[in-house]
Amino acid sequence: MDAAPGQRRPGHSRPGPAADTRERLVPAAVLADLAWPDLTDRRPLVLLPLGSCEQHGPHLPLHTDTEVASAVAGRAAARLGEEMDLVVAPEQSYGASGEHEGFPGTVSIGHAALRLLITEIGRSALRWAGRLLVVNGHGGNLASLAGAVAGLREEGRDVAWWPCAPPGADAHAGRAETSMMLRLRHGTVRVGRAVAGPTDPVHRLMDRLVTESVRGVSPCGVLGDPAGAGADEGEELLGRMADRLADDIRAWRISGRGRLGRPSGRQVTARTGARR
Repeated sequence: MDAAPGQRRPGHSRPGPAADTRERLVPAAVLADLAWPDLTDRRPLVLLPLGSCEQHGPHLPLHTDTEVASAVAGRAAARLGEEMDLVVAPEQSYGASGEHEGFPGTVSIGHAALRLLITEIGRSALRWAGRLLVVNGHGGNLASLAGAVAGLREEGRDVAWWPCAPPGADAHAGRAETSMMLRLRHGTVRVGRAVAGPTDPVHRLMDRLVTESVRGVSPCGVLGDPAGAGADEGEELLGRMADRLADDIRAWRISGRGRLGRPSGRQVTARTGARR
């Protein structure tokens, strides 16, 4: 796409030597790599990255939300590994993405199924773990995620959720997400296909998003503008979120809705709440 005056096309900053690699953790922090004796006599905190399989414009992969949630959880775990006992669980890549079902590739399990899934994961994991934190990469999951966490907490389980939402970021597949994916999976970003969508604040688009879904509002699937995105900016966004997540885990203060920590600045999500 052509950049506006004074802006660069996405991808014009250096991706860095590890742009296509995930944050590396010590093996003991990755649940999938452990055997059951490794967890004997432990009550770790479990971090569960939750994302989606949904369209992210013509230029970003369907796995974007999951990649971001996994990266933020992994980086926070790496910061906390010497301070507390914690493990990062396998990512959950299917969520509630009904608002994106007008685009091929999107797979949504709906709110009812997602709420049940998080509930049963929590009940099972907390038979041996001490705490569970769901690190959420997709705003559309929030209604069912908050409901599941509230239910688990009513059952006496120590569960919370935390949003991967950079303050002030555009809503969907814009500069922030494009920058983060240029850092994490540079080779999956189709820079030549990047186009801008509506750049209005998402609260002004919400009525149309509810009635028309994302495709009715943005035929390209983007809510924002990826122009000027770069891997360096993506690294900064990921690092700031990981730092904030690590700080919130240390404090472990949970709101009435089950959210860990306090919101930092204005967080923008493209939730509609009207889709299954």
